[in-house]
Amino acid sequence: MKWKTNRLAFAGLAVLLVALLLATCKRDPNKVLDETATRGNIKIGVDESFTLLAEAELYVFHSIYQHAQITPLYKPELDVRDDFMNDSVRMMITTRKLTDEEVEFLKAKLINPRTTTIAYDGLAFVVNSRNRDSMLIYNDLKDIFKGRIRNWNQINPSNKAGKIAVVFDNNKSSSVRYIREKFEIQDSLPSYCLAANNNEEVINFVERNVNALGVVAVNWISDKDDSLTNGFLNQVRVVGLSQEFDTEGTYFYKPYQAYIADKSYPLVREVYAINRETFTGLGSGFIKYMSIEGQRIVLKMGMVPATMPVRLVRTHSE
Repeated sequence: MKWKTNRLAFAGLAVLLVALLLATCKRDPNKVLDETATRGNIKIGVDESFTLLAEAELYVFHSIYQHAQITPLYKPELDVRDDFMNDSVRMMITTRKLTDEEVEFLKAKLINPRTTTIAYDGLAFVVNSRNRDSMLIYNDLKDIFKGRIRNWNQINPSNKAGKIAVVFDNNKSSSVRYIREKFEIQDSLPSYCLAANNNEEVINFVERNVNALGVVAVNWISDKDDSLTNGFLNQVRVVGLSQEFDTEGTYFYKPYQAYIADKSYPLVREVYAINRETFTGLGSGFIKYMSIEGQRIVLKMGMVPATMPVRLVRTHSE
């Protein structure tokens, strides 16, 4: 009779488990019991320079996959990186790859981070609409950040805008890091380099100050269908830059898609989606979406898609 007792006990346990499952479903019939590439609830870190891009990508992704809930945390690059390393976010959108030390730190925790390039971006500069100089030679721009050019009349003797005031979105932003690396600046940036709180405040500062030179990500000034972008373009002028070795300023290029794609614009950077998931979760699904369907949104934002072919057409005036 012992086998019958055990069998009855097993059957009772099975009935109890089924009852608990049914009760759970009854309490919340829409409850998702597991996570996949298209459903779940996660947080991601986003360099605030790419707020507009991330908002557009997430809006469409959520409309397609209605059981997915991705909450973005928009922060300066350094804070996004810290959240990622501390496991506060599953993935991040940034212009900085992980260092070898950071990769080894994660691998020691049995995490193999994966990096996907999703776009190419230009670091753009804007000036006040009353500033007569919206074309800068690359070496003059470099000298501004090196502290050798401090007044607009050093670039153009007839420019009465006065002392230059450079304004970044944040002192911990990817733009600051990029400038320091690009121009090999070991010490602090000059005292006339200031920090606002975000890209929108940078543009507002430039609009109010004729001597200002603002530094923003290109997606903030490139979506011509966006009312916010058009409002910005009515307030400021986008700067054209010569190429690095064009010391005479023979040709100038603005951060348009064609010039970013063929690298005529001298300040181009990659945008990465970096994932720390140990399984194919929602973060992996979002990155796959951005790398395929989401490339159209990248294109609309004035950036260059990383995985979608871009056709450049040269036009000639008759």
